Amino acid sequence: MNEQYQHKARKRFGQNFLHDAGVIDKILRSIRAKPDDRLLEIGPGQGALTAGLLNSGARLDVIELDKDLVPILNHQFGGKPNFSLHQGDALKFDFNSLDAAPGSLRVVGNLPYNISTPLIFHLLANAALIHDMHFMLQKEVVERLAAGPGGGDWGRLSIMVQYHCRVEHLFNVGPGAFNPPPKVDSAIVRLVPHATLPHPAKDHRVLERVVREAFNQRRKTLRNTLKLLLSADEITAAGVDGGLRPEQLDLAAFVRLADKLSEKPIPA
Repeated sequence: MNEQYQHKARKRFGQNFLHDAGVIDKILRSIRAKPDDRLLEIGPGQGALTAGLLNSGARLDVIELDKDLVPILNHQFGGKPNFSLHQGDALKFDFNSLDAAPGSLRVVGNLPYNISTPLIFHLLANAALIHDMHFMLQKEVVERLAAGPGGGDWGRLSIMVQYHCRVEHLFNVGPGAFNPPPKVDSAIVRLVPHATLPHPAKDHRVLERVVREAFNQRRKTLRNTLKLLLSADEITAAGVDGGLRPEQLDLAAFVRLADKLSEKPIPA
């Protein structure tokens, strides 16, 4: 890279730049971008994935928070007609401003670990726009996303993401693929919004509330963690054993609890 366009990774932005050509190729092959795709890359960094995404011929918008990376990205890619750069915070970005057709946006990102969970929830709020998402995340976060009921990884993140999406843990990536190398292993995950929700709740905000309350004290039984929301009889009426701990319930059971709460009159 030209000395004028060198950039040192910044801890405050959680930057770890991907440089392993084999890993980059494997990610690009997982995405399989096509010329008529509408791509959005979050946190392109120094453009490790950007070049391959642009070479597909697809239209690519990128969102980069670090102002110092903007001239580097513009120098590399600014002349390409299918490239648009937005400087700003992806957590506050209005995805509707891209004028993408419903269900068309393919989102890609090597996400900083400190914003990965809130950013995924921000994207899920815009799930109607999204075709699929491919993210590099901390391996333990991907394990939580892909978890099933009964284990310690099953929790709020697993349930709320799986409510909206099919989750595929594609492959793991060691620290040596990055500069500087992070202290943890990473993994690539694919999230595909459901065309039809498998377990639709009457109100997904009520579902979020029930799940949050249930896992606030995950070692306690449901009749204890949910006692401010639902009585023991109401939990039973939802077809759920109140003596279970929250990690023992599947998504469908949480939706039944949320729907039971949705039926209750709101106190004056």
